[in-house]
Amino acid sequence: MATPDDRRYTDQHEWALLHGTDGTSTVVRVGITDHAQDALGDIVFVQLPAVGDEVGPGTPIGEVESTKSVSDLYAPVSGVVAAVNEALADAPETINADPYGAGWLIDISVHGEGGDPIGALLDADAYQALVDGS
Repeated sequence: MATPDDRRYTDQHEWALLHGTDGTSTVVRVGITDHAQDALGDIVFVQLPAVGDEVGPGTPIGEVESTKSVSDLYAPVSGVVAAVNEALADAPETINADPYGAGWLIDISVHGEGGDPIGALLDADAYQALVDGS
């Protein structure tokens, strides 16, 4: 699967996509990359934060459990959890099937004075270079 260029990436293999606004703040949708889900194998359980939880960049926000291992999830931006993908509770394998679409994890409401809250993250080319080891 190609690395979509409409979002930004972390070196922990999360993606962040500007997903609109909720009036006073920017909403950033977060998920894990195709590379991450492939490395994990069959995902069997996802633990996510609660709506209303405050998160900060690089801080753990949950876990993804697969048949191979358990991996922490990290927030790519600071803000408040605005939504959680509840469908993953019953169908965590959705992350394997569609990591950049239906397999999204959370939405984070980012308060700030404009600007691009994900602009400092890796673009698709830089993330792909990280994955490729170059």
